[in-house]
Amino acid sequence: MRRSGVVLGVLSVAGIAAYASDTPPALPRALGDADFRPVRIEEARLGQLLFYDPILSGNREVACATCHHPAFGTSDGLSLGLGDGGRGLGPDRVADPDNLPEERVPRNAQALWNLGALEYQSMFHDGRVEVDQSRPNGMRTPLDEDMPAGFASMLAAQTMFPVVSPDEMAGHYQENEISTAVRLGMISGPDGAWARLTARVAGVPEYAALFAEVYPEVAAGRPIAFTDVSNAIAAFMEFEFRSDSAPFDAVLRGEATMAPRAAEGMALFYGEAGCSGCHAGPFLTDHGFHAMGEPQFGPGKGARFETHHRDEGRFRVTGQAGDWYAFRTPALRNVALTAPYGHSGAHRTLAGFLAHHTDGGAVDYDRAEAVLPALEVEDWAVLDDPAQVSAIAEAAVRGFRPDEGQIAALVAFLETLTDPVAVTGRLGVPASVPSGLTVPNP
Repeated sequence: MRRSGVVLGVLSVAGIAAYASDTPPALPRALGDADFRPVRIEEARLGQLLFYDPILSGNREVACATCHHPAFGTSDGLSLGLGDGGRGLGPDRVADPDNLPEERVPRNAQALWNLGALEYQSMFHDGRVEVDQSRPNGMRTPLDEDMPAGFASMLAAQTMFPVVSPDEMAGHYQENEISTAVRLGMISGPDGAWARLTARVAGVPEYAALFAEVYPEVAAGRPIAFTDVSNAIAAFMEFEFRSDSAPFDAVLRGEATMAPRAAEGMALFYGEAGCSGCHAGPFLTDHGFHAMGEPQFGPGKGARFETHHRDEGRFRVTGQAGDWYAFRTPALRNVALTAPYGHSGAHRTLAGFLAHHTDGGAVDYDRAEAVLPALEVEDWAVLDDPAQVSAIAEAAVRGFRPDEGQIAALVAFLETLTDPVAVTGRLGVPASVPSGLTVPNP
């Protein structure tokens, strides 16, 4: 980028701001320990085993790591994943012919970076789990008053939902005792799906011993609860996927400078392109919900009695007209590793996503961009309906349209958000888990 005939070179944050605008943009502060909850390492180690253990899925075949593996940026490399009924990992995952999935997972598997940070107030693409101090347990979830107490964090509460999703981990109908309980609406309570999963875990002697070591109340005789399972998994995620040591962070701390192409992208991001209006703060998200016109395909998010394939986004949670087709602003930490992009994973590359991000990209979408394992389901019902495509596009917020050179610069900047410490992992993938089941690993 040129300004008054000057080419951006290797610049500090202050230098970038000076060249980028007459009014220097508000760059984020550097992150530190105060932004994160302290984590007990023994709790994180227990959570590591549970995160990689398929024991928490109905058919004992899917672990949290199946769809959130560090090898794929804590996502799964697919536009819409295959949970229960899939074989393999990442883009190589395929439908199991002996246990065919009924549907794809409706939305792209979100990356897990920094979800335990204190700043986070909601979870999922639509924010359906969020902090709400007016509720007895301090948060609002799809279960409302039936949600049990005992969570250490909102992140811990979030972990309770994928295990009871038929398409993700529970399985379908009469396949197993978990899916049967879910089908009957028995989620919480002494005979519910969470209690049955807890009994599985508690029945493994090594897990029983580990829970007693980590939680004094369990050692004193309190039965293991599913909130204990959730708290341990959340502790692992907070420890393992904390990301605040990328080259970008070194620049913010005044310890390094930005290379020329990345400096140009950073100036665009915090200047003319206006990206930081939504991708704000140290995590590069405003934690808000915005309609950007992203293509919708796959099963959508209707209830089981509904036949449409729409994904109405935040509107499904709030019922407010302004939330039609709005989805949460993703944080951009390690974004170069988390393709495909968008709530439906519609774009294979960052460059492709940036080219269509603010133009109501559902119109004229190239379906070859989708990374979808073969499955005999209806994927394109919404995009085959001009009225629905138009509704999605009309709700979209229009914005800056970068040219090819600007896209390349923005990508170079976004690549500076890749954190080698987080990518390598702190605890890593365990060689085995107490259940003896297969650990998902490429």
